[in-house]
Amino acid sequence: MRKRADWMTRADDEILEFLDSQGAGTPKLIANEIDRNNNYIGVRCRKLSSYGLVDRPSRGFYVITDRGTAYLEGDLDASALESDEN
Repeated sequence: MRKRADWMTRADDEILEFLDSQGAGTPKLIANEIDRNNNYIGVRCRKLSSYGLVDRPSRGFYVITDRGTAYLEGDLDASALESDEN
């Protein structure tokens, strides 16, 4: 069972699931696939990146990290993560 953090939304799981299955994506591509607003997905991707669940190798392009995969598999408690936002 996944261990979500208080800051997480259902969209975060959907983003991580998409990136896990597709390998990578832009907020626009993800938003179209999961039927969400593009700007909202961009905000959520940046939040997931700040906690190390996704990586942004180039502007506007996201990939899931090992940490993100561990969360999806239920092996990581997201509430234990700290943000690098300051």
